[in-house]
Parts: sequence; structure tokens; C-alpha cells
Amino acid sequence: MRYEVHMFQKTTASAAWACLAFIVFATISPIQFRPSLPTSPTFEHLAAFAVFAVLLTFAYPRSTAMVCLVVVGSAILLEAIQMLTPDRDARALDAIQKIAGGMLGIIVVNVTRSRRGRSRTAILRPRNKARTRLRWRWVRRAGRRGRTV
Repeated sequence: MRYEVHMFQKTTASAAWACLAFIVFATISPIQFRPSLPTSPTFEHLAAFAVFAVLLTFAYPRSTAMVCLVVVGSAILLEAIQMLTPDRDARALDAIQKIAGGMLGIIVVNVTRSRRGRSRTAILRPRNKARTRLRWRWVRRAGRRGRTV
């Protein structure tokens, strides 16, 4: 089980950093090489940074502050770097949209994680092992009879 969790975190970390590399390419490359969706640029900013933040939050589950710092810092830094490229323009509104998308991704993962954890702890944390076995037998029997616990 721990190996699977560790591999999941390593895989999502790799995917998160690859996502950031793609975002950097899309942000800094000349306008003719920039990939685009048939949607508004606002949605592109929100979606790209939301996906990046979700992956980063899964990769580093105990470091929410670090994830926030990386997301906000990368959004601001990318907009600042755009001022150095001649064919791109940096706007504060774009940075705000990217930060909002990143924060949305972080919030969604943390809310989902806290809801899932709360429902599991009520059943999985009895006082002792004997009560655990008794409780699980009762849950299984109640499930067979169609009753809810």
C-alpha cells in the first residue's frame, strides 16, 4: 500500500512539473507556436493552472503552503517574463486569472480530501481491535439485509 502511494505521488509530481514546462512553453513561445483551444484565453489560463495545481497538490499532499507558493510564484513570474518577449504582452489580469485557477485546483483537492477523510474516520477508528471486528461483522450483516449503518 505505501509503495503504491509513493509511486502515485512520484508520478503526479512528474506530471505536475511536465505540466508546468508545457505552460512555460505556451506562455513564452512566439505567438505563432502557441497552442490554443477554441475557447477564451481566460478559460485557458484558469484550466491550465487548475490542472497544474491539482497535480501538484496530489504530488505534495502535506505541503499545501509550498504548493500555493509555487502556483502563485509561477503565475507572477511567467507574466513578468512575458514582458521580455517582444511579441507577447504581460497583463495583471492574466496573472490574476492564472492564480485564481491555481487556487481553485488546490481548494477542490483539499475539500475533496477532507470530506473523504471525515467519512472514513467515523468507521475506521474504534477504541480497540475487538470492537473493530465486531463492528465490521455488524456492518457486513446489516449490508446483506439491506439496512444502512
